[in-house]
Amino acid sequence: MKIISEIDENKFKEIVYTFFENINDIVKITNKSDDENILIEFENDNKKYTFKNEILFDREKQIQAMTKGGLLNLYGIKNDWGALVGMRPTKLVHKFLAEGKSYTNIEEILKKVYLLNDNKIKLLIDIVKNQIEYIDKDTVALYIGIAFCPTKCTYCSFPAYLKKGKYEKIYDLYIKTLNEEIKLMGDLLKKLDVKINSIYIGGGTPSFLSYDELEELLSNVSSNFNLEYLKEYTFEAGRIDTIDYEKLKLLKSFFVDRISINPQSFKESTLKRVNRYHSIEKLNEVYKMAKDLNFIINMDYILGLPLETTEDILNTIEKMSEYDAKNITIHNLALKKASYLTKNKYELDSEKIDFKKVYEKIYEYADKNGYIPYYMYKQKKSYGENIGFCKKESQSIYNIDMIEENKNVFSIGAGSITKLIKKDEIKRIVMPKDPIMYVNEFKDRIEKKIADILDFYEQE
Repeated sequence: MKIISEIDENKFKEIVYTFFENINDIVKITNKSDDENILIEFENDNKKYTFKNEILFDREKQIQAMTKGGLLNLYGIKNDWGALVGMRPTKLVHKFLAEGKSYTNIEEILKKVYLLNDNKIKLLIDIVKNQIEYIDKDTVALYIGIAFCPTKCTYCSFPAYLKKGKYEKIYDLYIKTLNEEIKLMGDLLKKLDVKINSIYIGGGTPSFLSYDELEELLSNVSSNFNLEYLKEYTFEAGRIDTIDYEKLKLLKSFFVDRISINPQSFKESTLKRVNRYHSIEKLNEVYKMAKDLNFIINMDYILGLPLETTEDILNTIEKMSEYDAKNITIHNLALKKASYLTKNKYELDSEKIDFKKVYEKIYEYADKNGYIPYYMYKQKKSYGENIGFCKKESQSIYNIDMIEENKNVFSIGAGSITKLIKKDEIKRIVMPKDPIMYVNEFKDRIEKKIADILDFYEQE
């Protein structure tokens, strides 16, 4: 699509990429707004459309939003999320609240300007109401990433390497380097006198570590960080085949209170197809051990895994009722460039799955079982929203902070991304994904990382 307009083309590139990638029309967009109203005219070879609204918020931002929505209306494209194509739609609601707008004002803007349907407007407002008391900007989050896995899931694009060949040779040095970064970052955070209220150990697969490696890691975290203000300590035990009772007891002894146990699907042939090798019996065994140890449990599921049908997904949703997890996260399969599926040209045929029926069942299940929605995000090349549900007062602070990007997140390990936030700007400090590169470049990278963090805090 070629657009002729005085409006900055960069402002609507995303909507063009998302909905008009294969359309070759020339579209003329003319801004005829005045002091009281936003009025934008759209014209292609076949049709004209005029989009008009009173000024409801920041004039320039409203023009940008209506330009996106107007393109959709010109082509008669109906979309539940309207012109809101960004990854984190709840951030917009938080911004409007910060500007002093009421929920009623925000609902009007979402409907008239962004063209969301009523269900999605209600969902966004409900999520924000369910997370707002868990948001604070006076503390920071800590993330520690383990870049190894027992197998690489075919849909995965995260730093996840197998302990084989050249990576097996570097493995011990990688663990040593990771623990060194924990110590150095611990010293830095104490120097900065920041308050940590959540820790998340993710990956990769943290539970891939041996008992001794895990004990050393947890001990180093306890020794090097001030945990006085900690409200939440999460460990991603998503790969059920790497968990046993001794590791769970060890986690508990270091005050980890939340773990992820991720079935992804209850169809075992699907799990094998995507390189996850656990049985339902093993899942039940690990789940019972975690419940007996009083962990807060999150369970992740993925919609649209290869060859799964609507009935397969509905069966998974039905079987969720057999577990009383405090948190449930529903992901849509997103085909990322770095994943095996994408590299092998796998394409998700969304027409083979009745996603409307699936989502109706998900929300019906959540309501029936006492779950409330508390965070969500969207991804390109996937059907619908990824959404986290929880039992009341079981919200994950870290999940909220990551999606809303409302506070500084200090990250450690290969592929980790430290995020330093000042107003609407985010400074990202990235460590190499590859464990070999992480080890080889560590000295220079950590010196620069520490210098960048200190510089950021000095400028505040």
